[in-house]
Amino acid sequence: MLKITIPDNNINERKYIINIVFSEFLGLEYTLKYGSQDYAIELSNNKIKIIKDTFFSKYPTDLEYLKFENIPSKIEELDMFAAIFFMLTRWEEYVNKNRDSHDRFPAYESLAFKEGFLSRPIVNEYVEELKSKLLELDNSLIFKTQNLKLFLTHDVDHLYQWRNWKQVVRISLGDLIKRRDIPLAFERIAEYFLIKQEKIKDPFDTFDWLMDKSEAIGVQSRFYFMSGGVTAYDNNYKIDESKSLELMQKIKKRGHIIGIHPSYNAYNNFEQFKQEKDLLESVAEQKIVEGREHYLRFEVPSTWQIWEDNGMEVDSTCGYADKEGFRCGTGDEFSVFNILTREKLKLKERPLVVMDCSLFDYNDYSYEEAKEKTINMQNSTNSFTLLWHNSYTKHTKFYGEYFFNTNLKSQ
Repeated sequence: MLKITIPDNNINERKYIINIVFSEFLGLEYTLKYGSQDYAIELSNNKIKIIKDTFFSKYPTDLEYLKFENIPSKIEELDMFAAIFFMLTRWEEYVNKNRDSHDRFPAYESLAFKEGFLSRPIVNEYVEELKSKLLELDNSLIFKTQNLKLFLTHDVDHLYQWRNWKQVVRISLGDLIKRRDIPLAFERIAEYFLIKQEKIKDPFDTFDWLMDKSEAIGVQSRFYFMSGGVTAYDNNYKIDESKSLELMQKIKKRGHIIGIHPSYNAYNNFEQFKQEKDLLESVAEQKIVEGREHYLRFEVPSTWQIWEDNGMEVDSTCGYADKEGFRCGTGDEFSVFNILTREKLKLKERPLVVMDCSLFDYNDYSYEEAKEKTINMQNSTNSFTLLWHNSYTKHTKFYGEYFFNTNLKSQ
């Protein structure tokens, strides 16, 4: 068992990151003491590894570090424990108030993007560096085995493209008047009638296809459903309508997973989140323990605390809309930390690494570029989470052929 001694300031923050690194990532047992100037790690053979404290010692008063001017200009300015804490807790987003039009912290504001390491799981790199240093002192150490995991997730923003006849007429008139595309207008009308006659599927009804793809490589698909909302970004279907109920029964029967996709404003609204979770559990007839926020809206630390207080087990919101990459510096699940209450939560974050529209809408990559970036990041991490919407039909060829015709890691 290791004996770790840490400085006696910022104790909750230090205890959290020591637990994450040594227990959750490395799988090592340890005892913790206080009073050293730096981080002192004593091994069972009495050899000691010192990691110099270059950050928290500068701000000994609780929460004193939480200021915009304390964001490092380079990650190398921090010791490895402070750097890992910086990436996992996302305190950078709390002190940097710049947001996009959906009130989201954008990738281009992050240190990881500015310094060019967003595509690297830098937290895992630090952990591996520490692991190597400890092995140099004691090569008998046995570390936690990291199983390769692939998480294929699908946010169900829409059940179908064509909700009713009025929608078809409105869009077809747009084709005729604004876009002056007569063939497209009649194509939409014909498609709607064929769907109503059950001769073809609605374009957004890709659920069986997505499950087929996942089952072919031995992975469960995760479908995150919406069950409420009060904005124009919500309520594209009703969670208790027959289509929803039939779909959820099919998903369960095929052994896949149902989660929650809270509505646009639920990311910082406890009561709204609770109401939507309760309704989803009622109609799905099961406990809901995981999911992802709509539009990837996320607020440190409020969103995590709302999920915690609603009994959720896993959030998978922490990825950027405007850029693929490791928002938390890792693809691995980890216990989250509320930077204001200074408490480690039971909730786990399973970071989102790649989203369909990030690749092709925000960044306009070619298929080859998207494939290369996706596979490179997947191969650099033990756990990889991908979001592919059932309604994202513009590039199903990429998901069906380019992405799946590679050596995917299964769970």
